[in-house]
Parts: sequence; C-alpha cells; structure tokens
Amino acid sequence: MYNSVQNPDASPSLAAGLISTAAEQPRWYALQTRPRHEKKVASELQEKGVEIYLPLMAQVRRWSDRRKIVQMPLFPGYAFVRTSFLTNARRAAFYLCGVLGFVSAKDQALPIPDSEIEGIRALLASKVALTPYPFLKVGQRVRLRGGSLDGIEGILLANGEKRLVISVAAIHQSLSINIEGYDVEPI
Repeated sequence: MYNSVQNPDASPSLAAGLISTAAEQPRWYALQTRPRHEKKVASELQEKGVEIYLPLMAQVRRWSDRRKIVQMPLFPGYAFVRTSFLTNARRAAFYLCGVLGFVSAKDQALPIPDSEIEGIRALLASKVALTPYPFLKVGQRVRLRGGSLDGIEGILLANGEKRLVISVAAIHQSLSINIEGYDVEPI
C-alpha cells in the first residue's frame, strides 16, 4: 500500500534520502490532495510556477432543476507535478492547503514514467470515450458483474488471458474460467 510523505522538514533523514536518490532531471510525481481540492491545488501551484498536470474529464451532473457539463478530475484526489526533488516545487506543494503529500513507498516519492503521463494526455486529446476503471492486480479477489456469471467471486489470474480462479478451500480444489469481456470489480 502506498503512503504519503509528510512534511519534508519533519525528518532530516527523510529529506536527505529523497534528495540523494532523486535525479537532477525533472520527473513526474503524483501529489495526493484532500477530496475535492484538486483544482484549487493545481491552480495555486501553477501560480507559483510549478509544472502541474490535472487531467480533467467532462461529466454531466444533474440537479433537481438543471443538467450541466462539468470538468471533473479523472483521478479524484490526485494531481501530477513535474519537478526534480532538488527544486523548491516540492516545498511549495507541501505547504498548500489541501495537499496531503507525494505518493510514496518506503518514504521515497515514486516517480511516474513520462510515457504514462503522455498516454493519459493522448487519450484525453483524442476525445475517445473513456471511463475510470478500478485498478486490478493479479491475485486479487474480484467479482464478475453482469451476464450469466453476475456475482461470481474468485481470484484474478493472468497468464496470457484474463482468467478467474474459483476455489473451494475446504476440499482444496479450484477451477478456472476465461473472463475476457466480462466486467470485473475488486472486492
């Protein structure tokens, strides 16, 4: 599970670890924000001259008296910052209202490959219909949705094709089915 790096001045060894392992070249990092603070954080960082990317998606919102198309964050609670960890961009981000920290593992901010950010930009620029989808990992318990197998639970397995393993633990037996084309949700 990922956690967020807290205040960079809280631990000298933490800040030193981030600086010593970071390259001079700017890289993308995910910045975790408080819920519904993404646009405010992006705006404030942009005003401070920090390169930030907040992918937005048009959604129709309904109220009792009207419908309106609004721009919503594609990844709620996250924005992307391009910085080298030797710049003041990191410090600027930490002291904004609404910022929880950088997405990290073992107290080290995780860089995001440029290709992933460019892929998101290309998809949004192409105006292809897309919807957010839960991140699924091989070995995770999932449930099938829709069709004749609606509600079936098992473990996601990928060996060239997406498969679902259904187990009967009491008798130590399992069976596997191909789930290509099925809608899958994490449990």
